[in-house]
Amino acid sequence: MTNLLLLFMPSSTEWIIILVVVLLLFGGKKIPELMKGLGKGVKSFKEGMNEAKEELDKDKDETGKPEP
Repeated sequence: MTNLLLLFMPSSTEWIIILVVVLLLFGGKKIPELMKGLGKGVKSFKEGMNEAKEELDKDKDETGKPEP
């Protein structure tokens, strides 16, 4: 299974080509904006996951039994 995953992983040369294409498509000024938006999205996702976990833990503590 690991060998199969390694088969599809890009090598260092392919990563450089991908980065150059992204730079050409979006330009140098847009990339920081894209990364900032991506960071905000990841932060929001983590906050949502933490809220859901807290809610489940609260429900489990109130009922005394774990939820299915």
